[in-house]
Amino acid sequence: MKNETLLKKVRMMGYPLLEKNDAVDVNATLAQVVESRDLRLWEGFPLLLATAAKDGLFEYEKAKTQLKKQAEKKCLDQLLTMSLALYETLGLRFFWAKGVFKNLTRYQKVFNSYLDQFKSGNELTVCGRRLLPQRLKTTFSNYFQKEGTKLKDFVAMKEEFDVEYALSQVFSSKQKELFFKKLKGEKLTKTEREYYSRTVKKKVATLANPELHRLAQKII
Repeated sequence: MKNETLLKKVRMMGYPLLEKNDAVDVNATLAQVVESRDLRLWEGFPLLLATAAKDGLFEYEKAKTQLKKQAEKKCLDQLLTMSLALYETLGLRFFWAKGVFKNLTRYQKVFNSYLDQFKSGNELTVCGRRLLPQRLKTTFSNYFQKEGTKLKDFVAMKEEFDVEYALSQVFSSKQKELFFKKLKGEKLTKTEREYYSRTVKKKVATLANPELHRLAQKII
């Protein structure tokens, strides 16, 4: 595939113009970006990943099966790890990022190394290629700002949904309602206060227990 054809697909995915286009197989295109070893495209990989993942189109296994060589599969993993480290550095908490990282747990040390390099400004080595942290940050931030409101709103909406879902696993509808009223500082009726103290408060105290949270994180 000629680079110009790949560049056209990449532009359709969002680099440099964020335009959703269902005609593009994003997993195949991301694989082709990996194969290209084009530094310009690798610098835009975090943006392409974020664009594909926010639309629910990125699938790790599908992207990986597009790559025939083991070395290329390793490059995909390193580019994904670098992208997650960049999001972490920029303070972005994408709801889908944990799911991606589950496929990359063996790269924890590499992830930590990338974090350090983003913070220090030293060159990152991704699959044998040297990338400048500041260029990666600038490339992502410039295009992110163009669609920043949309992405930030999407992240916030999903985080709110995730919290709602998690609370539904612990509280009944009424208990969840009282939880949010208490959180917002709204006035409770006498009956609500009694019910909150008798039932909801105990569950809240359990959820707030840091040791329990630590143990729960270990077994998830």
